[in-house]
Amino acid sequence: MDEKSLVKKTFAKNSNAYITSKTHANEKELDKMMTWTAPNKEMVMLDLATGGGHVAKKYSPHVKNVIATDLTPKMLQETRNHLKNYTNIHYVVADAENLPFLDQSFDIVSCRIAAHHFPNPTKFIEETNRVLKPKGTFIFVDNISSEDIELELYVNELEKLRDPSHMRSLKVSEWKQIISIYPLSIRKEQLQKKVLPFQDWVDRTVEDPNQKNIVESYLLGANPRVKAYFDVKQQNEQLQSFSIDEWMVMYQKGD
Repeated sequence: MDEKSLVKKTFAKNSNAYITSKTHANEKELDKMMTWTAPNKEMVMLDLATGGGHVAKKYSPHVKNVIATDLTPKMLQETRNHLKNYTNIHYVVADAENLPFLDQSFDIVSCRIAAHHFPNPTKFIEETNRVLKPKGTFIFVDNISSEDIELELYVNELEKLRDPSHMRSLKVSEWKQIISIYPLSIRKEQLQKKVLPFQDWVDRTVEDPNQKNIVESYLLGANPRVKAYFDVKQQNEQLQSFSIDEWMVMYQKGD
């Protein structure tokens, strides 16, 4: 099975879990995206890999239209049903690395907590730049890996154990290198720690109890330096939560 078929299979199986996910519904983060991008009712927005539709829902009352895309039809169908009262959100099955839209079509392009599933991040940025209007805004949020090689390898192995459709959490330096070849300039950025309740996080993608145990053991068995970095919290030998790195950045496209 190729990478994109695996992504579709994983998200079709767990589509409702992404709609109800507290991590994805984080209002504080969504509010910050709104503050940074300052949307208005003249704008047309593209939300790439919309998942449960949290970004599209947040922006809907503040822009003219939102085009919410996802690679997984079942995911998009469930999100459309969930957000049926938001009449200016339109749904398109689309690959973020091969978008079915004309050049310079959107005032805002967003992609949140999704790009670590993309096999070709360079193609995703190329397509984002292509469909973004001059002076348009690209707001990007994703899990990232540390510049430290041990921590980078650890978090990507952890994600793969929990979700085989995970491609790679890139480093910030890698994202900046990819984006630097396009006429996109950073306006704001923020590195933050994201706390993940273990049970909610693992249940979204893993059904097999044995595999859940493998994921839990991988975290609990990490060396002290790794456990400290990821702030692994346990109670009575049960894993409660841990933290990963997340990058939020806003780019503006030049003329």
